[in-house]
Amino acid sequence: MSGYHQSHFEGRKLTDIERNKLVKFQDNIHYSQRYYDDDNEYRHVMLPKQMLKEIPTDYFNNQTGTLRLLTEDEWRNLGITQSLGWQHYENHTPEPHILLFKRPKNFEEEQNKKRLAQMSQQQ
Repeated sequence: MSGYHQSHFEGRKLTDIERNKLVKFQDNIHYSQRYYDDDNEYRHVMLPKQMLKEIPTDYFNNQTGTLRLLTEDEWRNLGITQSLGWQHYENHTPEPHILLFKRPKNFEEEQNKKRLAQMSQQQ
C-alpha cells in the first residue's frame, strides 16, 4: 500500500475488545533509528513481549510462530505509528517481537515533489 487511507482498510480490523487489550502497550513500542542501503531506508520496531500474547492468533504465521506480514492498516491498528510509506517486510524470527520495516530511500523527497506539483497545478 503506497499511502495510508482511512477510507479503505486492508487486512483484518481488530475488534474494539482486541484493540482495548493492546492500547496499554502503545507507549512501550520502541522504534529504532533509521538505517540505509543504496535503495531503501530501514527501521525495526520492537513490540513489548507481553503485547504478543494479546495480538489475535490470526495475525500470526502458523508455521513460524511469528507475526505474519501485516498490511499498513493492520500494523497501524496494533498501535505502531510511523510516517507514510513503510512496509512490513520481515520478522526477526529469533525475536518474534521485532518487526522489520523498509521504504524507498527517497520516499519523503518524492512525496514532497508530488505535493509541490499538485500545489502548482491548483494555482
